[in-house]
Amino acid sequence: MDINAMRQERARLAKQARGILDIAQAATRSITGEEEAEFDRLMEEADRLERTIAREEQLREQEKRIAGDNPPRSDPAPGEGTEDERRLRAWRAYCRDGRAGLTEEHARALNMGSDPEGGYLVPPVQWVTEMLQAVDDDVPLRGLATVMTLTQGEGLGVPTLETDLADADWTTELGTGSLDDSLRFGGRELSPNPVAKQVKISRTLLRRSNRNPEQIVRDRMAYKFAVTQEKAFMTGDGNKKPLGVFTASTQGISTARDVVTGSATDVTADGLIDAKYTLKPQYWARARWLWHRDAIRRIRKLKDANNVYIWQAGLASDRPDTILDVPYVVSEWVPNTFTTGLYVGMIADFSYYWIVDALDMEVQRLVELYATSNQVGFIGRLETDGMPVLEEAFVRIKTS
Repeated sequence: MDINAMRQERARLAKQARGILDIAQAATRSITGEEEAEFDRLMEEADRLERTIAREEQLREQEKRIAGDNPPRSDPAPGEGTEDERRLRAWRAYCRDGRAGLTEEHARALNMGSDPEGGYLVPPVQWVTEMLQAVDDDVPLRGLATVMTLTQGEGLGVPTLETDLADADWTTELGTGSLDDSLRFGGRELSPNPVAKQVKISRTLLRRSNRNPEQIVRDRMAYKFAVTQEKAFMTGDGNKKPLGVFTASTQGISTARDVVTGSATDVTADGLIDAKYTLKPQYWARARWLWHRDAIRRIRKLKDANNVYIWQAGLASDRPDTILDVPYVVSEWVPNTFTTGLYVGMIADFSYYWIVDALDMEVQRLVELYATSNQVGFIGRLETDGMPVLEEAFVRIKTS
């Protein structure tokens, strides 16, 4: 995400937070606990973007100062400059005046091979600012989850209500109701785990590229770190990594929250209806379906008992496509093998998936370590953990 996009996203989050306060003020009431939690989440995410924007602006200022201290050289005299610079000058002379306009130095620069008659004339290679790459996959779960930063301690404890009280008793004016000692508390703990990646880049690339190769490295590292996290948020086993939403665990989401689709090899409309209504309506306002694109392709063909498609297109820019009136997100890392007994999707309020970061991604430049191979090294690091903290907010969907 570029800096302008981050500013727009920060403004959007602030506007959403303002909307929560405006609704409460218009109704002349205080905000509810759920509204307060959502307000805090929006402002925390806006603050995180603010810090990211500040770091990016600081880096750009530093790069400008460095560029000012090292202004580009004027055109070198014939015979001077790098091999590519000499070839480029020679190619321009050839294009302007033909072979007759080539000096001896130009001819040497454009000579390919050892043909004594002069060899072949070839154009030089020039780097352009664009980079060809496959489109990046979306990594949506972090954007839906509750993200916190650990500022002290080695982990974050999350209190849980394991056993609740029984309902209150109808009694007399002086009665106190039956004694109940069933209230039990438990806990979850998130301990950020380190993630790292090392890469080497040719010094020749660093010299030739018109784009900032270091920024390319940072961008690609940031994306690849996001992919590693997204995979763990989906299917991680919780062992020195996050506990995924598609991993059955008593520490996260147990099999008690599984709903079968009604088919061993597909999803069914009845199965999706069962899944939606397994989730309490209190969670519907922020609920999202989570699917692989292969599942969406199947679901778009499903109809209810009245022969109406259960998938509905959003009719306005602020209204997303829905399945049974619930928006959905698509991730490449949702399980998509439609075979007996496997998970294929989910409906949940993903704000109850908590992510704790202890270290924002940082990139260290290694200047001398790979000097003998004419390379520069980069090491990226971060520390993070994640897990579902309330299984009631999740419903997993599996084949029969």
